Amino acid sequence: MKDDDARAAAGNPTFWRQLRRQLWQPPRAHGEQPRERVVGPLELFYDLVVVALVAQAAHHLAGQLTWRGIGEYSAVFALVWITWLNGSLHHELHGHEDARARSTFLLQILVLVPLGAFIPEAGGARGAAFAVTAGVLFAVLTLLWLLASLGDSPEFRRSSGLYITGSALCAAVLVLSAPLPATTRVLTWGLLDAAYLAGFAALLLTATPVTVAALSITDALIERFGLLIIIVLGETVTGVVSGLAAEPVSALTLTVGLIAVVVGFGAWWTYFDFAGHREPRRSAAATTQWMLAHLPLTAAIAAMGTAMVSLVGHAHAARTPAATSWVLCGGAAVVLAGTMLVAAALQAWRTKPDLYRPLSRTCAAAALGCLALGAAHPAPPVLGVSLVALFAIPWGLAVAYRLRHQGTAARE
Repeated sequence: MKDDDARAAAGNPTFWRQLRRQLWQPPRAHGEQPRERVVGPLELFYDLVVVALVAQAAHHLAGQLTWRGIGEYSAVFALVWITWLNGSLHHELHGHEDARARSTFLLQILVLVPLGAFIPEAGGARGAAFAVTAGVLFAVLTLLWLLASLGDSPEFRRSSGLYITGSALCAAVLVLSAPLPATTRVLTWGLLDAAYLAGFAALLLTATPVTVAALSITDALIERFGLLIIIVLGETVTGVVSGLAAEPVSALTLTVGLIAVVVGFGAWWTYFDFAGHREPRRSAAATTQWMLAHLPLTAAIAAMGTAMVSLVGHAHAARTPAATSWVLCGGAAVVLAGTMLVAAALQAWRTKPDLYRPLSRTCAAAALGCLALGAAHPAPPVLGVSLVALFAIPWGLAVAYRLRHQGTAARE
């Protein structure tokens, strides 16, 4: 009897239509994404793949702590981050938990993997391969957005069309940059990054109120950005472990390594105590600022991890190498400043001005202190302890604020 029912269902066109709708739903229309949903394992897997590319860029920078190396790292990292943002927003706005979403993520991953393999020599021998592969990835993303736009209502067609056009132009520029000389090619990527981000910001800032409402930051997107920060923070621990593994372990080397771990922990508490897992204001300017401020913040954390390899390796030196000092201390300064840029887009920035206004000034002063420390490049133990102290200043201010307000609430 059950076999007969199964054969009848298999021959029923309605059955196949229902099955197709369950497994391969059309892209969700703009404005229909749920405000509250849990980030799924598929998205986490995609994030881990992207972080593997970040690790490749960071490891390459660890061996090239020069201005040229920093320039290559910035151009490559920004491209990787833009593709992550592009793919994440596509799923956030248009994706379902179905076979279609799995296929779109898998398609991106299949391009991301060879792209990651080309990153270590993206500024040299494999630059052309990197450029073509990145162009293919942008072409895939363009196609996904184009398919999603077919169901757009009239009020979203202009913004969708501009976004698709911008992604297509990026794909074309990347492919065309392949035959250029290495230095010109990397410069082209950097200019392309800047143009894309400027266009993205302009598109959000000039969007209609209906479009802005549809693009407001959801709980899932807040979680995704926070998770990416957490995963990238793992690069600071990886940097310390790599540095310790490459050197004979002495008391001083181990001490410097553990201090470096605390510095990475300081970056964690700075972001998550003041900005992470908090809702931004629902405006075009706040949405733009909140998203784009995460780019330098994430890049700086990954760069700090690369500098920690060298810091541990030079634990016995009288002074920290200048390049190592600048990358580590400059990264710390960007973490402090970038966290305040993210915080300035939050609702809490306006509801708790007595915390965030003095905190922003304190973080700015601490960031300047980090830059001064980078210029001085003292011995690695001194540099590490000084960075921990600088991270602790705004944290101490926040703790004092909370204790003061808890005491006020208790008296009331």
